[in-house]
Amino acid sequence: MLRSGVIAKKLGMTRLFMEDGRQVPVTVLSLDGCQVVAQRTVEKDGYTAVQLGAGAAKAKRTTAALRGHFAKANVAPKRKLVEFRVSPENLIDVGAEISADHYAEGQFVDIAGTSIGKGFAGAMKRHNFGGLRASHGVSISHRSHGSTGQCQDPGKVFKGKKMAGHMGAARVTTQNIQVVKTDADRGLIMVKGSVPGSKGGWVTIKDAVKKPLPENVPTPAAIRSDAAAEAPAEGGEE
Repeated sequence: MLRSGVIAKKLGMTRLFMEDGRQVPVTVLSLDGCQVVAQRTVEKDGYTAVQLGAGAAKAKRTTAALRGHFAKANVAPKRKLVEFRVSPENLIDVGAEISADHYAEGQFVDIAGTSIGKGFAGAMKRHNFGGLRASHGVSISHRSHGSTGQCQDPGKVFKGKKMAGHMGAARVTTQNIQVVKTDADRGLIMVKGSVPGSKGGWVTIKDAVKKPLPENVPTPAAIRSDAAAEAPAEGGEE
């Protein structure tokens, strides 16, 4: 069963104190108006997916084509658009806003983002090479990667050889990150440990592919309007 993921913004890291006294380092992720902008169906597109948008964008900075796309969905212009494959039974209505309760506490997720750019890096920093010897004839090139080829045969450097070069600023997916806490009112998801990317960067969160899906997760998604409607009703009964 494939559920939709969500688009979130990385706010930074902090720590939470658990009831048993443990302190857990967490990354705080914010859902900024994560709404369904379009659907992809088997009849029309050959596959099933939902297109989500997040973050507010100025209309004057949005192309005419995208303005029409958002107007058709009756959704305000969004900064970030991402498509998530879903099962046919888990398609979400256009315009629905996903809340932070989409993930259950203790659930494992896969998070993808753009790693922090390091610029041009040497082989020791980029690939964890050991470098050359500190003495015994090595001069000026202690941190170099050394020989990269063989002899006359093959007489070339193979493609993909680990060498110095551009490091970071690439798409990175970190798997099996545990959700520690969610705050639907403020739209926050707190996950254990670090997450790829810098503060303010966009990340995508999906159910972990290598872990079983908990039984208590909402399907097809946790919709914000539903959660808001239930809260006053509970208050009225008291």
